[in-house]
Amino acid sequence: MTTEIAPSAPAAPAGAGKAGAKAGSTLGRRREVGLLSSLGHIALAVWAILVIAPLLWTILASFKSNTEIFLGNPFALPKEFGFGSYARAWSEAHVGRYFLNSVFVVSLSTAGTMLFGAMAAYVLARYPFPGNRVIYYLFVSGLAFPVFLALVPLFLVVNNLGLLNTYTGLILVYIAYSLPFTVFFLAAFFKTLPQSVAEAAMIDGASHTRLFFQIMVPMARPGLVSIAIFNIIGQWNQYLLPVALMQGQGADAKWVLTQGIASISTSAGYEADWAALFAALTLSILPMIIVYAVFQRQIQSGLTSGAVK
Repeated sequence: MTTEIAPSAPAAPAGAGKAGAKAGSTLGRRREVGLLSSLGHIALAVWAILVIAPLLWTILASFKSNTEIFLGNPFALPKEFGFGSYARAWSEAHVGRYFLNSVFVVSLSTAGTMLFGAMAAYVLARYPFPGNRVIYYLFVSGLAFPVFLALVPLFLVVNNLGLLNTYTGLILVYIAYSLPFTVFFLAAFFKTLPQSVAEAAMIDGASHTRLFFQIMVPMARPGLVSIAIFNIIGQWNQYLLPVALMQGQGADAKWVLTQGIASISTSAGYEADWAALFAALTLSILPMIIVYAVFQRQIQSGLTSGAVK
């Protein structure tokens, strides 16, 4: 009598259970990441709609009449695309004069901010000396104080210096207002630059001034471009400081664009030229959008290059 023994199933290899559990956990994490990514894209889409819709409505309203603005479909196309409202805003409402004033003030203030901010940040980042951290923290502490808290003492200081209602006073205040963030950003960026390059330049006989302007500044170009764009946008959109420091009537040539638009919005309730108001808003918005679109890659590379080096 013979007994047949059924073949036994092959034994599971050691660690197979752990591998299956690991694969399951990996699949679960991928699903969580995919869900979070989808939610993030939905949030970005909603945010984009909230930002683009008012801009689109402003641009469309600049081509419409008062009847179309108040009684028609807000997002309907205007009956005709004419630039009469832009002509009225540019000449009759003095927006052209205010626009050029803003370009002049922002250009000089941004140049001064970048020059003094870059030099201060470079020294604080690369040259240790007694009081280095104290000076750095004094610069950074400027980020903690809102602008409106200093309006009254700032007005008195500028008035005592005889710079009230002058471009010089406004430019100097813009530079002082923008220096804290500029120094904070560039000091961290200059610390990432290789020390060996600076040592080689000093061995070759380069002075500290030449080392900064001919070697360190070109190497720090991504960070300089990024912070320059932020300063341009911030100073272009500044409203409180010009209102406090630039006195005068509505037709005063020393007003900047933000003041001019505020004056147009105040008088629009009486003159009812809302198309000119929206045209002025469009003229103030488009330059900053163009600047950011042109230098978008430089801004992104400047924000990330310090972390990559």
